[in-house]
Amino acid sequence: MSDNPEKPSNRVPKYLMTQGYKIIPVNPTKEEIMGLKSYKSLREVDEEIDVVDVFRRPEQALEVVKEAIERKKERGDIKAIWLQEGIVNDEAKKLAEENGILFVQDRCMFREHLRLREELQKIQR
Repeated sequence: MSDNPEKPSNRVPKYLMTQGYKIIPVNPTKEEIMGLKSYKSLREVDEEIDVVDVFRRPEQALEVVKEAIERKKERGDIKAIWLQEGIVNDEAKKLAEENGILFVQDRCMFREHLRLREELQKIQR
């Protein structure tokens, strides 16, 4: 997560917070982002993690997946890994899925949330 409001890695989590999602920043270079404690790695997070939303370069995604798998083995909490739009790493996808983690890549969580909200509104009319 970024502390730069111009970056998607700041705007997407900020939007998700307005929708009621709990956001836990992970950024090895920041102590705090948007008033929230930032952790250096997934392993340092004390709270349960459901989804890891990745805003890193594609070649860095595999390391994030490996760290998520280790955490899942220790704590059993990570259920999904989401690579934002433009981020594709098929090796990371294969590894995550082999370890029982739902994997989404090349999709914007913000856009998908809006799309699903609109579909739900159509159904409810």
